[in-house]
Amino acid sequence: MGASCAVLAAALTGCGGEEDPDAGTNGVGKLPASKIESKARAAAQRADTVRLSGNVVSQGRTYKLDMSLAKDGAKGELTTKSAAFQLLRVGDALYLKANAAFWAGEKSGAQGAPNQAADKLGGKYVKVPATDPVYKRFSGFTDKDTLLAGLLGLHGKLTTGDRSDINGVRTIRVAGGAGSGGTLDVSLEGTPYPLRLHRAGGAGVVRLADWGKSVDLKAPAKNQVVDYGSKIAGKG
Repeated sequence: MGASCAVLAAALTGCGGEEDPDAGTNGVGKLPASKIESKARAAAQRADTVRLSGNVVSQGRTYKLDMSLAKDGAKGELTTKSAAFQLLRVGDALYLKANAAFWAGEKSGAQGAPNQAADKLGGKYVKVPATDPVYKRFSGFTDKDTLLAGLLGLHGKLTTGDRSDINGVRTIRVAGGAGSGGTLDVSLEGTPYPLRLHRAGGAGVVRLADWGKSVDLKAPAKNQVVDYGSKIAGKG
């Protein structure tokens, strides 16, 4: 009996005891909630790339996003109630690809014929001028550090919650304000990356995956790009 206990000691809390929930993990499950959150934030900041997918409410608008983000750019798709469009940023150059209906809305305040201009832009990658309101509105969705800093914050007193798994990866949940301030599911395997976020106030649910995986960023072919000059939007 004693020999059996010795053999099982690494996996069990004691002979006849329960399995250690932290056996084989990265150990963050034993830490206080605030430490788990800080480690997850630090891991996210150090990573070169990540894929974000889910729903985000920003300034009263709901965006469905699927973005692959790197240090020097990003690519992916945003969907709103009225439109879907692709975003691509390579360095400081931001490209937006949408249908004519999207651009007709953007140019609805312009003089002349907005539909004619929209037809020219629809289905092409439009190089967005850095001074244009469109650049300001959407470039944040392509900036890894800015986007993660805005998303990952929890509000209120932090507590640890349930252990679960996301796509087969064991996780531990950190909650802010007993859940009302958002929840963050952190990996218990390997690097303690954040894997799922429920934002405070029902402001969306985001999954974070493909940490550190390469993101192929290339400028579009010239025949697929419209350079619209110094201003796109007819408003603002």
